[in-house]
Amino acid sequence: MKSLKKKRRVQVIVLAALALVASVSLIGFAFKDGINYFRSPSEVLAEPPGPTEVFRIGGLVEDGSLERGAGETIRFNVTDGGAAVPVTYRGVLPDLFEENQGMVGMGSLRDGVFEATEILAKHDEDYMPKEVVDALKAQGVYQEPEAEYNGHAPDSGS
Repeated sequence: MKSLKKKRRVQVIVLAALALVASVSLIGFAFKDGINYFRSPSEVLAEPPGPTEVFRIGGLVEDGSLERGAGETIRFNVTDGGAAVPVTYRGVLPDLFEENQGMVGMGSLRDGVFEATEILAKHDEDYMPKEVVDALKAQGVYQEPEAEYNGHAPDSGS
């Protein structure tokens, strides 16, 4: 009788271990395409990713680089002040997208050109993604937005 209990206990443990391995494998497989690493233009040029790697790139749209083609393809350069990467995008750009403004694009690098599948622009006057701010600060080109008067007296420290 004892050996039957022992056998059942081992079977339950083995079954639980297999279920755990299967669930972790499925979760890892599901996240495989969902994890996109952020890179600044300087990082992209220093260590170019493979042509099949999907990642996010962010920085400022370089002044004078925005070209709207005859079709849907838009070309521009994204810079962090230290390097610039050419970007192509097919589709409609966000309303707030313009030169000298922050952006984040998702896509892949092919032949030295970032082919974006998605473009995100800042959503208000002072917002810029944290990763973009960090990359611009590392290059020494980030300027803090000026504080606006909000109708309240400044703190007097009392």
